[in-house]
Amino acid sequence: MKVTVVGAGNVGATCADVLATREIANEVVLVDIKEGIAEGKALDIWQKAPIIGYDSRTVGVTNDYARTAGSEVVVITSGLPRKPGMSRDDLIATNAGIVKSVTEQVVAHSPNAIIIVVSNPLDVMTYQAHLTAKLPREKVFGMAGILDTARYRAFLAEALNVSPKDIQAVLMGGHGDTMVPLPRYTTVGGIPVTELISKEKLDAIVQRTAVGGGELVKLMGTSAWYAPGAAAAQMVEAIVRDQRRVFPVCLELQGEYGINGVYLGAPVILGKNGVERVIELKLNDEEKAMLETSRGHVKEVMDALDKMGQPA
Repeated sequence: MKVTVVGAGNVGATCADVLATREIANEVVLVDIKEGIAEGKALDIWQKAPIIGYDSRTVGVTNDYARTAGSEVVVITSGLPRKPGMSRDDLIATNAGIVKSVTEQVVAHSPNAIIIVVSNPLDVMTYQAHLTAKLPREKVFGMAGILDTARYRAFLAEALNVSPKDIQAVLMGGHGDTMVPLPRYTTVGGIPVTELISKEKLDAIVQRTAVGGGELVKLMGTSAWYAPGAAAAQMVEAIVRDQRRVFPVCLELQGEYGINGVYLGAPVILGKNGVERVIELKLNDEEKAMLETSRGHVKEVMDALDKMGQPA
């Protein structure tokens, strides 16, 4: 069992570390364009194995996709990170070119791989990868919802002073400011969250979650990596171990929720074939309106990419 992570920056290296530590794959291949970076980080992770106690082998390579051949799952984290004052949309042109190039090489060497996109702006980079890979949507999708729900659950756990393990939640829509929170589907140990917290506090947590990535950029001067890397690894685990976990992921909607051809977060069952099924929730009018707003925003970004034409 081989898993490849493209991009040995903070997110990619964290993802590879979690994959190895949890022994999710026999071999984890880390690829980067910068000489020595992937090799060094992979070696560092491997040298930690005797300390923590795992036997997943980590290997790093510089721009050598032949070494990734036969990967079951490939995680794409490549691209420029956001800087303070930079919106996700500012990254479109540059990162689309990177994601297109990476996807071409991934598919050439691992034509049966399931591809998970983490690069930003997430929704449109998933669109770019799906266009390039020419694979069914079940095999090319993006990591966003798991990260957003993790932030939401962490903030709720803090506010309620309970374990985050007991909080279950679903978020939909675009990644970031236009995400669609679903408090009706949020529970704490099976108890609806609305019975445990005031609407004002819940609204404030939802708003903090929506700008969660920006909060970290302001604090650190760069994007987050521990939670995003772990979220991507959790998706890989669900696929490799055929866990059939219910997660929100970004994929092309094909009629679900009355939306066609737009890449949005929706709850799915994730297993050995990738997206096994898209779950269609019964949204109320307010939730439908928020999802439509999110759809419009993502479609604008997709249209911007279309107008640029396919990257060379």
